[in-house]
Amino acid sequence: MASRLTGFTGHPVGEEKTGICIGIDKGHVTTKRELKPKPSSRKGKLNKRVAFVRDIIREVAGYSPYEKRTMELLKVGKEKRALKVLKSKLGTHKRAKSKREEMATALRNQRIWSPHYSPHH
Repeated sequence: MASRLTGFTGHPVGEEKTGICIGIDKGHVTTKRELKPKPSSRKGKLNKRVAFVRDIIREVAGYSPYEKRTMELLKVGKEKRALKVLKSKLGTHKRAKSKREEMATALRNQRIWSPHYSPHH
C-alpha cells in the first residue's frame, strides 16, 4: 500500500505525516518499512495445477444446465437476461458478471473451433 487511507472528504492526503497533533496529516513522522507480501494477498490467484484440473473436469463433465441456458441467452443477444439468470443462481452481481464473461469466452472459442464456422460469411 503506497498511500494512506483516511477520510473520504475529498481533501488531498499527503504521503508523509507532519508530526503535528492536529490537521489532515497529523501524527508522528515514521519511516516506511518494506514488508514481505502476506500470504493472504495471493488469495484467489489461479494456480497452474488448479487451472489444469478445472480444464480436465470441464472437458469431461461439460457445462451445467444453468450455464447452457446462459449460453443460449448470449447467443440470441440477451446479455441482461443472462446476467439476471446468473445472479439468481450465483447470488452476487460480481460473480454473475464474471460467469457471464466466462460463458461469452466459451462461446467465442466454440465458434472458432466449430467445423461449420467460416469468418467470411
